[in-house]
Amino acid sequence: MRIGAHVRLDSDPIGFGERLGAEVIQMFVVDPQSWDKPVPHPRAEQIRTSSIDVVIHSSYQINVASLNNRLRMPSRNAVAQQAKAAAELGAFGLVVHGGHVRSDAERDTGIDNWRKLFERQQDKGGFAVPILIENTAGGNHAMARHFDAIARLWDAVGDYGAGFCLDTCHAWAAGEDLIGIVERIEAITGRIDLVHLNSSRDEFDSGADRHANFAHGTIDPQLLAEVCRTARAPVVLETPADGIADDLAYLRQHLG
Repeated sequence: MRIGAHVRLDSDPIGFGERLGAEVIQMFVVDPQSWDKPVPHPRAEQIRTSSIDVVIHSSYQINVASLNNRLRMPSRNAVAQQAKAAAELGAFGLVVHGGHVRSDAERDTGIDNWRKLFERQQDKGGFAVPILIENTAGGNHAMARHFDAIARLWDAVGDYGAGFCLDTCHAWAAGEDLIGIVERIEAITGRIDLVHLNSSRDEFDSGADRHANFAHGTIDPQLLAEVCRTARAPVVLETPADGIADDLAYLRQHLG
């Protein structure tokens, strides 16, 4: 089990990880609010050769499910570009949010758009790293908020080698019970490649994506530790920076 944290645009991501004693870090390769094309990281060699594992989180505006060509097409390009940049850093995957459509009537097309992302990239030799689809917290027409929606999405993309990233705050906000959640999602996807282990500032089924440190959140920290223990996957904390060291210490104490 490898545990670590998200790096918030730090110019020295490996140094950040070393200071925390992390075994894995998550980072961006572009400004997460932009459509920028990735450029070579100035510390690429250090990142590639470090004993700390690396996973990349894609930029936030990506929505490959969208029926709007002006959003979907740049999103497809951004996924491919950021996956290539992730491979150049030796990362084990690229996390991409499930995205959303505008109505229930568009949901089937949104699922088909996800399938086409993988299908068309497969014709180009596939993505440079695995694409890890992350469950999301809110949105009535989100592609990966509720587990029944994830099941429908997985029927379309699972055979293309899609990976899965389980976010505990997002699941809590979506109204998905965290007790037994690992078994439930593995029954759908057959895999969990990464866990975003976050508490929440808000109550269960709020639909709000607001992460909290373990000591101040609404999720029982022992339940978070149990998710960490049973998932058998790398774990990244995306909790507020001033409490990440305490969150890591709690996990190490309770996981042995």
